Amino acid sequence: MRLVEKIEARTPAHRDRAIDGLRALALLAVPTGHWLLGGFTLDTDGALHNASPLTAFGFFAPVSWVLQMLGVFFLVGGHASVLSYHRRSGSTGAWLRQRVARLGRPVLGVTAVWAVLIPVLWWLGVPGDTLRTGSTLVVQPLWFVGVYTVITALTPYCVRAARRMGAWAAAPLLLTVAVVDLLRYGPYADAGAVPGWLGLVNILPGWLFAYQLGVSWGEGRVGRRHARGLLIGGVALFALLLLVFDYPASMVGVPGEARTNSHPPSLLVLALAAAQSGAAILLHGRLGRLLSRPALWAPVVVVNLSAMTILCWHQTAMLAAAVPASLLGEIPGLTTPPDSVGWILARVAWLPVFACLLALIARRARVFETPWPQGARSARAVAGALAVGFAVFAFGWA
Repeated sequence: MRLVEKIEARTPAHRDRAIDGLRALALLAVPTGHWLLGGFTLDTDGALHNASPLTAFGFFAPVSWVLQMLGVFFLVGGHASVLSYHRRSGSTGAWLRQRVARLGRPVLGVTAVWAVLIPVLWWLGVPGDTLRTGSTLVVQPLWFVGVYTVITALTPYCVRAARRMGAWAAAPLLLTVAVVDLLRYGPYADAGAVPGWLGLVNILPGWLFAYQLGVSWGEGRVGRRHARGLLIGGVALFALLLLVFDYPASMVGVPGEARTNSHPPSLLVLALAAAQSGAAILLHGRLGRLLSRPALWAPVVVVNLSAMTILCWHQTAMLAAAVPASLLGEIPGLTTPPDSVGWILARVAWLPVFACLLALIARRARVFETPWPQGARSARAVAGALAVGFAVFAFGWA
């Protein structure tokens, strides 16, 4: 209770608690989704390999609709960024460098630590394939940081677009993704006339869509009427793409499937983001009133203060349980194939264990979210070299 009271006392009266609540919800959906929709199998040598329950359970796909909340994350990111941008005391370049540093330090920390862990674990007898699997999982959520950094750099241009076009500033982004999807999956694709790299064009407009909506919202150019349109239009487009145009049902990649919605983002991702954004804006006031209760507000603050730590280290928490378990053989819900209802029930039981491990890791790893001390150039250089070494291993460049 003392902690709750302390957090409440330190919260400024002008703080938009609903925005922080939405960010915390979207943040927690990331580890929950990865922990629930990702599994392992053991080979004959006892090495771990990635697997997914979505391969065996197609009906599990709607779970990914709920847990894929990156649309909400980019929405509130755009809203918060535009407010921060207007409050800046220095130049735009200084503002951007500060925000990029906040994103980059935790990434540098987790990759540097893993660069040290890999040879140590190998020396202790952990199979090389397990280490490859682990490095892949660590990298998996970090792509988001790179995309988010690029999008953050576009904030001044998003502000200009929002002031000129309001909520419609996001429409050209939606149209771009729709055109690329038509070329990728329409009649031109069957003719073999479309290059395979074309889908990469969707990366920037696909993830910028919700961010631009957030910037327009922060500029006061998105109201409840627009929000209702986003919600209804997003749901209608989502249903149309699924039922008529045969888009994959899962919002995350499924091993063995030729098409994926999220990498790069398809039009289905934007439809979901539109619906989520509309719902979030409509619920903003109600959520803010709910979080005026100190007992509900305190955990939201804790999650937001550890945002990048949660994002960067949640896969490590799962591996902290799975790697030792792999040395013991098949452990239900952890190292057994994710192809039975029993696995699902066992994995749900493992989620609190992963959460506790993440909390323990976060106590040490949160140091990477704080600014480097003065005169730490040599430490930064070492961390950078270790991060490069981890990247070489994770991407198979050596």
